[in-house]
Amino acid sequence: MNSADDVNNINTKKDLSKYRLEKAKNCLQAAKTLLEHELYEDATNRAYYCIFHSIRSILALDGVEFKRHSGNVSYFREKYIKTGVFDKSFSEIIGDALTVRSDSDYGDFTVISKQDVTEQVSNAELFYDTIKKYLINID
Repeated sequence: MNSADDVNNINTKKDLSKYRLEKAKNCLQAAKTLLEHELYEDATNRAYYCIFHSIRSILALDGVEFKRHSGNVSYFREKYIKTGVFDKSFSEIIGDALTVRSDSDYGDFTVISKQDVTEQVSNAELFYDTIKKYLINID
């Protein structure tokens, strides 16, 4: 971005949203591939980032950006989950993904089961697909 004005330009917002959704799609594909290769910690990380970039794709349209993951997640929960735009279960999906990813990335000797990772990747796919449909419908 060149300036604060660019962030509020509708075409730029849409472009940024599409770019972030594409990042989410790439993370999802990576998560699936890593899961197939039994690289569970890495798959969990990519599943979380699929969700995170999906969230950021919507925030781009609102013209908001937070430096911390927690700010992005809090805004999304407040504006999109608590208001009923997205099901309340999405809040749990976000929380679980963050917990599993944090444990995997930072916990010494953390072992993540194939079942847990499969669930995370499945949740990330549901999240991504739902966000993608939402964005298509508001276009």
